[in-house]
Amino acid sequence: MKIDGACHCGLISFTAEIDPRHVVVCHCTDCQVLSGSAFRVSVVAPAGSVSIQGSPRRYVKTAESGARRAQLFCPECATPLFTMAQEGGPSITIRLGCVTQRSELVPAAQIWQRSSLPWLSGLAHIPGSPEQQAKPAL
Repeated sequence: MKIDGACHCGLISFTAEIDPRHVVVCHCTDCQVLSGSAFRVSVVAPAGSVSIQGSPRRYVKTAESGARRAQLFCPECATPLFTMAQEGGPSITIRLGCVTQRSELVPAAQIWQRSSLPWLSGLAHIPGSPEQQAKPAL
């Protein structure tokens, strides 16, 4: 499947070919902190199929496994975009939040569930609104 996307400010954009069966939800604590959310959703693409316009900034983190992974993000708006092996490699992992077709990409697996936040399973029962009007009951 061909996908495209961009950071929030539009400075960095990309296209890629992906297999939609490889969309994964990661609940690890690194993904929680780096995304500023409860989890992160990503899809792997062959490096040769990814075309990036612009120059993302790079931060290298060391995972619990000891592997060093480059985290790529927009230097202007800080949108998380990609991750890859520190020295490059055969694949690039694309952060789903910046993909135009994200509503079409359903996760096929979840990893690091031991770090999953316990309230996630109850989200369907929390009152909400299609826009910002929802306020917590006090």
